[in-house]
Amino acid sequence: MRTPRCNYLSAKLRRLHRSKKALAIPATFMILFVTTLGLISVTYYFAVERVNARSQTLKISTAKQDFLSLDENILSTVWQPGSARTFEITDSGGKLCVQPTNNSLTISVTDDSEINQTVFNQTIGQIIYELPFSESPETGLYLKGDSRTIANQSGSLVTQLCISSGAEHPELLLRYRPTVSYATAGTENNRPVNNIRIYVVNMNTSDTISLYGKVPLKISCESNQITTATYTLSYSPETLLVTSVLDGASGQVTIPISGSVDGAVVNVEIVQSNVQVERCLR
Repeated sequence: MRTPRCNYLSAKLRRLHRSKKALAIPATFMILFVTTLGLISVTYYFAVERVNARSQTLKISTAKQDFLSLDENILSTVWQPGSARTFEITDSGGKLCVQPTNNSLTISVTDDSEINQTVFNQTIGQIIYELPFSESPETGLYLKGDSRTIANQSGSLVTQLCISSGAEHPELLLRYRPTVSYATAGTENNRPVNNIRIYVVNMNTSDTISLYGKVPLKISCESNQITTATYTLSYSPETLLVTSVLDGASGQVTIPISGSVDGAVVNVEIVQSNVQVERCLR
């Protein structure tokens, strides 16, 4: 038989048990609420990151297409004095920089004997677009052309358009490399005449531009220039080496030379198209 004291203790224990259950209910809801809020925050964060990544990809794609179109507009005016085009760079979140005093080009020719001369030494300008992102997995990718600093004219592109590593951001870099053509043209005093032409697109008369947002541009061909160096040789070299140092990177093209027992005549022509890129004020 239970005593009154036992009944009293049993009642106290039942009340304590019920009170713990009562406290456990709001605590459980609080844990569920915090967990749900954390899941929502993490999901929102990844959703925002995904949207930002898609936005960055779209901006990079737009900037690439702009520079491909800009290149087409420049090439459509090259070698045609007086021709002009207008083109607008889209706002892709980055900065457009036209740099007429950058991108030095030195061209020299040698036959390892009597000919050893620098025939061109100037800056020829370049255009870059600073992408608004800290890194790019496509750094080093050529959208047009390749890394060679000089090329034979047959089948080679004058354009160099790539994604490069800038000082702070990856950049779209547009510039032009020299190309070479050669042909024989009869004889002179029994010496075969060799005509070598080196074509250069020069943008060093362009405006210096450093702007964000939409940038309307005017592209015009101001003039073509031809300078010629003639070498009359008493011997017959087999080849002539043309070396191009473009912004510190060096490349070479070997040109075959036609000669005779009396020697050879070598004409080296620099054919330069002066293209100006300036801001178009409408």
